[in-house]
Parts: sequence; structure tokens; C-alpha cells
Amino acid sequence: MYGLIGKIKTTPGQRDALAAILLKATAAMPGCLSYIVAADPNDADALWITEAWDSAESHKASLGLPAVKEALVAGRPLIAGFGERFETVPLGGAGLLGA
Repeated sequence: MYGLIGKIKTTPGQRDALAAILLKATAAMPGCLSYIVAADPNDADALWITEAWDSAESHKASLGLPAVKEALVAGRPLIAGFGERFETVPLGGAGLLGA
């Protein structure tokens, strides 16, 4: 398996708008076992994205999906920058689809 945890900083006041775009675009991605969009409780303009995939290849392929491409175009103006980013190897756990 392949996992990513990353922080996205939005332009001021745009966190909820970006979260909505990401949640809509990620409803159906082959190989995606879990995709969590979470608000940072200490930063009104930050989101944490936690992903689990069956493979790194599935994650890479998702970037070519029409819905994901559309989300990238729509979301880009709302993004001020990126924070920490961690690659992981998920081992399983509650809520991990297909694990």
C-alpha cells in the first residue's frame, strides 16, 4: 500500500471552498482505499489530506482522471501553498477500505 499525508494552506477564507472541491472530485478513484479531507483546528486556512492507496501507481494514475484534473484547475486559485508532506506505508486499521 501507499499513503500520503499533506497540509494545504488556502488563501484567506477559502478553506471550506477548497474542501468542497476536493471532496467532490475524489468520490471515485480506482485504487483509493481512503481519502480524508480534514480541517486544521488551529489554522482557519489549512486542510490536512490523508490518503491510502493500493499502490503508488494508482495514486499517480488518479492525477489523470477527468474529475481530479478539473478539481486541480478549480482549486489552484484557492491554494496559497503547501506545508508538510509525508509518504507512508499503511498497514491497515479501522475504516481503511479494502485493507
